[in-house]
Amino acid sequence: MSKVVTPYQDKQATKKQQVADMFNNISKTYDFLNHFLSLGIDIIWRKIAINELKTVRPKHILDVATGTGDFAFEALSILKPEKITGVDISQGMLDIAQQKINKRKLNEKFEVKLGDSEQLPFAASTFDAVTVAYGVRNFENLEAGLADMLRVTKPGGKVVILEFSKPKGFPIKQLYNFYFNYITPGIGKLFSKDARAYTYLPESVAAFPDGKDFTALMSKVGFSQTKSRPLAFGICSVYTGIK
Repeated sequence: MSKVVTPYQDKQATKKQQVADMFNNISKTYDFLNHFLSLGIDIIWRKIAINELKTVRPKHILDVATGTGDFAFEALSILKPEKITGVDISQGMLDIAQQKINKRKLNEKFEVKLGDSEQLPFAASTFDAVTVAYGVRNFENLEAGLADMLRVTKPGGKVVILEFSKPKGFPIKQLYNFYFNYITPGIGKLFSKDARAYTYLPESVAAFPDGKDFTALMSKVGFSQTKSRPLAFGICSVYTGIK
């Protein structure tokens, strides 16, 4: 069992509460720092993950840990579903997402809800597909979160998960570790009012069961045809499974 990594050293608050607080704190600079720290490559990774759903052609998608909605907007543009529902634990992030929805006049297509990723506020077998981009790492109970995503997916539906992973090969592994452990927290501290959020990032990635360990967990909760696809020398991975 991997140790639970939390954003703050607060013994009173659960990981869930701390993650919500962290994202509320960084919501206003989140989009800028995301693109800046990944040198814009996060946009390409999102497209690759979304293209995994082209064969399913989902009409209704659930985007878990939707944050400021970037992944969902990209999915709307590429897949043209009838509707996307986004759920997130941070009201601060959802407020930014809602501003974007209003600005783009997409209220009919994209709605956001405050909710817990491990106890999704939806009936069983509701969605044709479920997506998560950089969210599962923050779950308090990863297995419970995956099981609930399976519950709300329709039979035959697909889940696509995009998450940071750990590169194994030289010199990418060394460069990645240096960038993630030293550069990222420094830039995060400079632009965000919550420096701890950007030291939590590499810690949470290091503690996350990536690759085969993660697909094994997906299989354990009931997903079939689970696959792991490393991107950018393993900096990031796309995981898929079918209900």
